[in-house]
Amino acid sequence: MRYSQLFGKTLRQDPKDEVSTNAKLLVRAGFVKKEVSGVYNFLPLGLRVLNKISQIVREEMDKAGGQELLLSALQNSQNWQKTGRWKSFDALFKVKSQYDQEYALGPTHEEVLVPIACGYVKSYRDLPICLYQIQTKFRDEPRAKSGLLRGREFLMKDLYSFHTDEAAMFAFYEKMKKVYQKVFGRLGLEAIETKAAGGT
Repeated sequence: MRYSQLFGKTLRQDPKDEVSTNAKLLVRAGFVKKEVSGVYNFLPLGLRVLNKISQIVREEMDKAGGQELLLSALQNSQNWQKTGRWKSFDALFKVKSQYDQEYALGPTHEEVLVPIACGYVKSYRDLPICLYQIQTKFRDEPRAKSGLLRGREFLMKDLYSFHTDEAAMFAFYEKMKKVYQKVFGRLGLEAIETKAAGGT
């Protein structure tokens, strides 16, 4: 397809409502279009890039023994209440149906996957399990001004693993670090490992 036929054209000036450099560049280049603060629509060029990145991630995860699944974005509030995070997860989008049922828009999927895994893992022989997904997430960020980083709606690849003991878990963690380095390498990125607090 010729560039002249492509939906989403380049802009001459930075969008006035963007603060972050990544968003300014992506909007100007016709990769994304802002919907509201922290939420972006991926135009054809942006979606092509997103799909290529996702494919590289899938290839490397599958090679490492991961199994892809897709968990629901709309989540049962009861699972969140059981873990105590219904009240403590500050960025949780909560919605109520017309039938007065409460749900969460998934910012992460531990509350969905752990009960599922408990139903299938019956013995240590069923372990280890490595499950991953590339899924839309939602977080009610108070100041979503970092473009595609730290937005209110975003695509995230998450991985969940289950092991027989802590030693097996740490060995798997080291293996996955190498897999992620390989993904970054294939994307032409130099990743720097750093310590950080776990996400909420």
